[in-house]
Amino acid sequence: MLVLAADEVTAGRLAWVTVVTILACGPLGLSLWAFLDAARRPQWAWALSRHRQVVWMVAIPFGVFTVIGGLLISSWYLLVVRPGVAAVERGEISSS
Repeated sequence: MLVLAADEVTAGRLAWVTVVTILACGPLGLSLWAFLDAARRPQWAWALSRHRQVVWMVAIPFGVFTVIGGLLISSWYLLVVRPGVAAVERGEISSS
């Protein structure tokens, strides 16, 4: 078997490939997490919150087509919308 010098795996090359992989898969993983979380929340929790499940179930996969859009939409869902729907699911219904 012929081993070329370019096929050597160094610690620096392995670290670089790991960083690139994380940066490439991170936005997709975040969007997948947001989508699966939105899908698993019960309909009644969405109905009692001021958010609509169908909007988020369409917006999150649509955002995947643009990396920045996917990051923004998924982050907004996970940081703003998800806590509200989860609170309703726990029984914390606000009057507003």
